[in-house]
Amino acid sequence: MGQWQKYGITTVLEANNGKEAKRLIERESPEIIFTDVKMPEMSGIELIEWLDAISYPGKVILVTVCDDYSYMRKAIQYSSFDYLLKPIEAEALNKALFGAVNAWANEEEERHNKESGFYEDVKSLRMNRVVTAACNREPFDAGQIASCLPQADVYDLALISFYQMHDSDSYIQLLANELCDREWGNAFAFLNDYNLCVVINVHGKSVAVEEWISHHFDVPIRLVSVPLNSLEELPTSFQAAQKEMADQHFRSIHRLTNVDDAMRMHDMVAYVEKYYTEELSLEKLSNRFFLSREHISRRFKQEKGVTLSEYVTQLRIEQAKQWLIQTDEKVYSISIKLGYQDGNFFSKLFKKMVGMTPIEYRKHGKKC
Repeated sequence: MGQWQKYGITTVLEANNGKEAKRLIERESPEIIFTDVKMPEMSGIELIEWLDAISYPGKVILVTVCDDYSYMRKAIQYSSFDYLLKPIEAEALNKALFGAVNAWANEEEERHNKESGFYEDVKSLRMNRVVTAACNREPFDAGQIASCLPQADVYDLALISFYQMHDSDSYIQLLANELCDREWGNAFAFLNDYNLCVVINVHGKSVAVEEWISHHFDVPIRLVSVPLNSLEELPTSFQAAQKEMADQHFRSIHRLTNVDDAMRMHDMVAYVEKYYTEELSLEKLSNRFFLSREHISRRFKQEKGVTLSEYVTQLRIEQAKQWLIQTDEKVYSISIKLGYQDGNFFSKLFKKMVGMTPIEYRKHGKKC
């Protein structure tokens, strides 16, 4: 049914099960992926979750016989491009294919821009992914990590937290280059949180590394160090370092005492306005902006006149209004994109804030 040649598709590959699909994707990097939900070895939901976790750029179209809300929600949650119900009709399939190909083509230039320059050093990005996977307790090859470290029997692991509004990438790359040149170790961006850096250095070099950072970094950071007896223990050491950071057992370099408090609040509000669809909390902001939860709570109320949670709700409802009027997207889809997993809760909250249900608001808005 697929009009492959019409849409410029040159190669069509097939996999018999989910695990085979994963291996095929890793080897061939296809631009468009059609996956069933129910498959042997590995389900389609597990596959799209994996693709989302590694930020796979290809367009994924989920296929299922079940008109099940939970599947639709997963498809949205894991950034699938489209969702097709069986039995699939040629028109629906080719419409989805056409849209996916166009979306891929429109994003290609942006991808090329991101994949050029020092950002796109392929080896560095690959190792950042490997180390991030290891820290997340996913399967990893310790030998692959060892290949980019000086040989040693024992290492130390340091976790560095950067102040939110600073460009951590350039500092991480600077540190990585220095550690490699001196054969002290290496530094890796933690891809789950771009304000965190994982440093693995030869045991006994931690003081020297910290001293170098204090002389060459001009931004505030927080740092904790823990032993790393073997690279196989990387997940355990990383979790220990995270706990030390969360328990406030960190060392500060270039404290924020000289940074204007008003500027920090400006940065924080800007961050909330950018990431309001994600889970935000005083704890999360405290870790990112190097301020106590109590101080943030007090200053946020002074700055915006409402609490953090109230402000986030306001932003979400305003965005919901725009999507309801400007798109035909389903209400449950909008609720998930805004961070609400329960569509009924979102509808009740919307009515409480606006005075009418989302559907009523959409009808009223389109009449106007």
